[in-house]
Amino acid sequence: MKIEKHTVDHVANLARLYLSEEEKAEMMEKLNSILDYMEKLNELDTTNIEPTAHVIPIKNVFREDEVKESLSLEETLKNAPDRSGNFFRVPRIIEE
Repeated sequence: MKIEKHTVDHVANLARLYLSEEEKAEMMEKLNSILDYMEKLNELDTTNIEPTAHVIPIKNVFREDEVKESLSLEETLKNAPDRSGNFFRVPRIIEE
């Protein structure tokens, strides 16, 4: 499969990009190069290869939960740009 100029035009239009004729030619060349490489990868025999998400085993490392003292109300609200009593005051986003 080869990328043609009309395909580059279509993708650029969808992305709301203006590309000069030189940029379109360059993009066509780069995209075709990527597709050629993908075709080479499709030639590999992967029948005995187990599908994986990662090439190395990964496991999450979690720290132990520790009970710690919370910030005081004043410490929590001291940098609030606007507050109302003991609460953060934020701009209204829902209209009535």
